[in-house]
Amino acid sequence: MAEYVCLFHKDTVIVKSPRKSPVFLRTIVLLFGIVCGIYICTVCLRQINTVSKIKTQNLQVIESPSPDSNILAQLEARIPTLHYPKPQTFSRGECIQNPVRFFAILSMQRSGSGWFETLLNSHINISSNGEIFCAMDRRKNISTIMQTLDRVYKLDWFNSASKNECSAAVGFKWMLNQGLIEYHKEIVEYFNYRGVSVVFLFRRNLLRRMVSLLANSHDRYAKLLNGTHKSHVHSQEEAAALSSYKPIINSTSLISDLREVEMDAVKALEYFNSTRHMVVYYEDLITNNTVFRGRN
Repeated sequence: MAEYVCLFHKDTVIVKSPRKSPVFLRTIVLLFGIVCGIYICTVCLRQINTVSKIKTQNLQVIESPSPDSNILAQLEARIPTLHYPKPQTFSRGECIQNPVRFFAILSMQRSGSGWFETLLNSHINISSNGEIFCAMDRRKNISTIMQTLDRVYKLDWFNSASKNECSAAVGFKWMLNQGLIEYHKEIVEYFNYRGVSVVFLFRRNLLRRMVSLLANSHDRYAKLLNGTHKSHVHSQEEAAALSSYKPIINSTSLISDLREVEMDAVKALEYFNSTRHMVVYYEDLITNNTVFRGRN
């Protein structure tokens, strides 16, 4: 459209520029909108692709096994195995669907295992069956040991601590000098196969353990409590009566004897290192018996 000139006066000249077409303006706005839309779509698609890749990678990490087999083994070792035993001597009745965990307390004489079992058996659903391998006929060879273990973990072992029908955990205590070290390879294999959790119970103060061992050996023959021998006292009066005996310690062999006991514990830990296990000290439980509960 051509420009035009308006003359109002002789000295005044007004020049008006031509009006732009509204179609042209609409076309510019439309093109601008298309460019912005394309840019926004491109950015959104890139973000969506990035998020989908992250989600896919996360799923792959969860579903695929870890390349480090040691980490997997450690995680699996922390998860206790659940069992649903079917005893031959009785029916579990309505508790047949209740899972049962297996455990074994590995310890030494005069290390507080009797008190520890009393603590465990105070729970209505825990059965710790005592020192079952103190009898020689149950540990004369590996076959009799396996048969005894099967009876315990099938809930076919009966004693005063048995809560067989609705037991949530069943086990016993086993002293290191009762065939445990002698047949450690077979026993470790059995524990791992059956998913038995091992609890090592030791004393920090080995000298006190030795004094307790000598005093108990003396009372076996002296029978200070009204002519009867008791390995574990149940009152302050009984404790005072037994403490009246002061054992004599051979100072010449004391250091070597304590080292031998310490090496027995180290050897047991080394042999059973591949099992699911934990170490508990009698002194720690006496001070705070929730220590064991917190680590379980």
